[in-house]
Amino acid sequence: MQTTELRSVKHRIQVGAPLPFNVRSADHTLLLARGQPVASLDQLDSLFKRGALVDLAELQTARDRVRQAPREALPRLWTEGLSRVGEALLHAPHHSFKGALEDATEPVLALVERDPDLAIFQVLRQDPSAHVAYGVQRSLNTAVTAFLVAQRLGWAAPDMERVFKVALTSNLSMLELQGELARQRTAPTDEQRLALQTHPHRSVDMLQAAGVADDDWLRAVARHHEMEDGSGYPSGTSDVGDIASMVRRADVYTSKLASRGHRDAMGADIAGRQMFMEDPGHPMTAALVKEFGVYPPGCHVRLVSGELAVVVQRGPTVTTPVVACLTSTQGVPLPAPVRRETDSGKNAVACVVGQRTVNAEATADRLMMLTLR
Repeated sequence: MQTTELRSVKHRIQVGAPLPFNVRSADHTLLLARGQPVASLDQLDSLFKRGALVDLAELQTARDRVRQAPREALPRLWTEGLSRVGEALLHAPHHSFKGALEDATEPVLALVERDPDLAIFQVLRQDPSAHVAYGVQRSLNTAVTAFLVAQRLGWAAPDMERVFKVALTSNLSMLELQGELARQRTAPTDEQRLALQTHPHRSVDMLQAAGVADDDWLRAVARHHEMEDGSGYPSGTSDVGDIASMVRRADVYTSKLASRGHRDAMGADIAGRQMFMEDPGHPMTAALVKEFGVYPPGCHVRLVSGELAVVVQRGPTVTTPVVACLTSTQGVPLPAPVRRETDSGKNAVACVVGQRTVNAEATADRLMMLTLR
């Protein structure tokens, strides 16, 4: 056990608040357990005088652990991180929601920062069983996308983290409804339309009930479907704000990439083209399309050779991604994916392929490992 003096981390101790680590004596005997409070300044001073210690491993933040994790651990950390965020969203609102969301989002944000290709892969991957939590998956995809684009645009760190949380929680009041609509093959009912129209304000109410008091966060949730020309909803205001504007664009883009009961997911190349056509000249949209590119990680493509592949990494140009081949040139599934560059001849990408036409697949974890080489 590598330790440091408690005195050296006194800035992380607040009298009366739960300790974020265990406090030990010089022989490593436990004095105060993580979660216990330091009762008074006198008790804290007494611990300093007796040379109390803290295990250095316990001082690592969630982001530190992700940054220092071996690359082969990243797929598992993504699975765990997304699961924790999903749990926090599905159980909102409750009195500890804000803290639970903070704890769950920290490692995910670190994962996005550490490997953007792997982050984009999470957005593009289509899990056949995901409809049971379709709304949660949509919120996660929108949040990752918004964060990546904000990062490309050079936003300040607090605003990048806020846009991530706004995207996660904007649809908090309609997560179940989103799943219903994804499976539904008919038009929304009047009751469903009303729920859609009012969900921004209802999500704000839920966040306030859960203890969120950040006005910028709440305002962006309330306005994430508003538009600068006043044609949005629920209020029709033209005073949107950058965070809400980013979340709306990320939501529109990821909705195009999501499959539903009545339609396949749109190809990433077509989705990007539509975004440009629908929102020409806007810097957020331009940055979004540049960040994801024509063939983003996670999309399926056909090579000139006839091989079916899935993109696992952005390449040196927007049209030369790194792929994992899933079939031979004759369409026979390969026993294991084969990583390949697409910068020449028969290895070049011919077109994007819809996932429902794919008759060969590898596990997401296996494909994610190919993004790490």
